[in-house]
Amino acid sequence: MWYTVPMDTTLIELDNRRRAPLSKLAKAEHSRFLVSVSEDGTIILTPAVVISEMEARLRANPQLMAEIEHSIAHPEESVEFDWHA
Repeated sequence: MWYTVPMDTTLIELDNRRRAPLSKLAKAEHSRFLVSVSEDGTIILTPAVVISEMEARLRANPQLMAEIEHSIAHPEESVEFDWHA
């Protein structure tokens, strides 16, 4: 059986500790990945970020997110607040 390798495919080899060099493949802004392995051994790396539980709860609140997005889109409507008053 013949298999055609896509042109953007890169061959990497594992070192003696079973590590794969990704520095030339991963974009500089990506340092964490979710990893999934399919039954045939295909390994898929998906760039990931870690957020705090507080941010996750904030993002789960559609009304609050809409207010934040509105504030970002309309900074001229912002109200100055004096934390020391």
